[in-house]
Amino acid sequence: MLRRGDSTQDDPGHPPTLADLTESLFFSPGDGRIWLDEQRMILLHAAAIGALRRELIAAFGIGRARGLLTRMGYVSGARDAELVRSRWPDGDLLPVFLAGTRLHALEGMVKVTPLAVAFDKERGTYEGEFLWEHSVEDDAHIDAFGIGTEPACWMQIGYATGYVTTLFGQLVVFREVECRSMGAQACRVIGRHAAAWGDVSEDLQYLQANATGPARSNPVCDVAALGASPAETSPKAGRHQLVGASSAFNSAGHQLSRVAATQATVLFTGESGVGKEAFARRLHAVSPRADGPFVAVNCAAIPDTLIESELFGVERGGFTGATRSRPGRFERADGGTLFLDEIGSLSLIGQGKLLRALQEGEVERVGGTQTLRVDVRVVAATNVDLQAEVRAGRFREDLFYRLNVYPIHLPPLRERRDDVPLLMNHFLRVESARHGRRPSGFTQRAVRAMLHYPFPGNIRELQNLIERGVISVDDGMPIDVPHLFRREQLPDEALLAIGARGTLAPSAAGGSDGLLDKLRDSLDGEPLSLASLEVRLLREAVEAEGGNLAAAARRLGLSRAQLAYRLERAGKPRARRKARTG
Repeated sequence: MLRRGDSTQDDPGHPPTLADLTESLFFSPGDGRIWLDEQRMILLHAAAIGALRRELIAAFGIGRARGLLTRMGYVSGARDAELVRSRWPDGDLLPVFLAGTRLHALEGMVKVTPLAVAFDKERGTYEGEFLWEHSVEDDAHIDAFGIGTEPACWMQIGYATGYVTTLFGQLVVFREVECRSMGAQACRVIGRHAAAWGDVSEDLQYLQANATGPARSNPVCDVAALGASPAETSPKAGRHQLVGASSAFNSAGHQLSRVAATQATVLFTGESGVGKEAFARRLHAVSPRADGPFVAVNCAAIPDTLIESELFGVERGGFTGATRSRPGRFERADGGTLFLDEIGSLSLIGQGKLLRALQEGEVERVGGTQTLRVDVRVVAATNVDLQAEVRAGRFREDLFYRLNVYPIHLPPLRERRDDVPLLMNHFLRVESARHGRRPSGFTQRAVRAMLHYPFPGNIRELQNLIERGVISVDDGMPIDVPHLFRREQLPDEALLAIGARGTLAPSAAGGSDGLLDKLRDSLDGEPLSLASLEVRLLREAVEAEGGNLAAAARRLGLSRAQLAYRLERAGKPRARRKARTG
């Protein structure tokens, strides 16, 4: 990767190009979401931004309003920088730096023209000069206050500072030296590393940034404030890690944080696969009992005849075959937390025995005569409506009220779609480490398909799909829709994506009609035949890669052996010996 560069070396064809960035923007009008790659966006009226700006200035004064808007822009720039860095990790540094100018324009803020850019990341030097045209902030400021004597593109200055600072690894400060709000034809801005400016105290006053580095911003894996670290990517850590940033996820996280320090019994409710055990483990980890044991019991997996011995233990000779004494789950969880999963599957007899242990705080082993005191916090989980089970006579009402002290409902994944990209990237790292694979990420088509998929199996199903994709794709290649889905039913509705031609059209991950129409158009009236289409795809892929079968196979999402077999089956020579085999 480049460590230095200047704008004279820029090649518009190097990724991320404007087309690459444009195709990262897609719309899901059915559920009210707009996405830029994995980040949720909003489409606002410029007049609404202007109204907010006026209100802030009237309420707080121009200095504080400027600081708020500058920091708002900084966060946006830092997030876009993280997006570009994670999406194109091996891209040349100069196009990656200049991608911020294209993103700023794509998001509707301002047209950016680089006049001169030069940097050396190893030496820590940066110098950039840019022309800004059609600034939405200028329009709003001039409309409200007219032409003045101070620059007004505060959010845009924050954005540029946040974007370059995040990529550069040290503070780069941008200043607006000409502004349309001051009567200039266009805005001109200059960015330099902080040391080159000398005194940057006024800039930092508005930024409130840390001069030693960029503000924290991690859109790839934003974990709610429950103590989990995105760096924990081992399979063991990743299995129960809480990952999310949606309002539904944060609501459950706040409830968990509030109850964790108490001794209250907690009941997690929600569909199968939503992560109830992960939340239970996090509850234990942030509670005063964190140093004690965490013992999990799946009540549905224990036969009725064994539930008493599993929970309370067995004394030697307590029944036929009991050749030694064995502590039960309550004893093993003494001083810690006992997690009872699928509590609704317990028989009425088992429910009665559990109720007594909860009420008295003591247990008696099967076949024993001694009562044992246990200090256990019970956390239960269910994927059924326990109140309905009570009404149907299948669950004891007194036990329900004993468990339902502090209920926390965990929403299904279809109600927290904002978390899907975060979970995809989290499980990509976990499963890649687990299986020793190195996929490069996801195609935009795969991201769109996952965002629109209903996930009947919730997070458990998402993790399985990502594991399947990691196994199916070749190292160094992005995971695409065929690597993820087999017999799962993809929805007929399509997300709307902006294509390379700038038109808003159904995504390729949507319904099949759009794809069929495109195929018919490309064939110019030729008969639509799967066999002929396959031969044509194989031939064009091999030709596009100059006879390199391995590269052609990667392009088609196949292994080299699969491609060679299909070529042979199509009646083409297996491989020209003079062709490169990669």
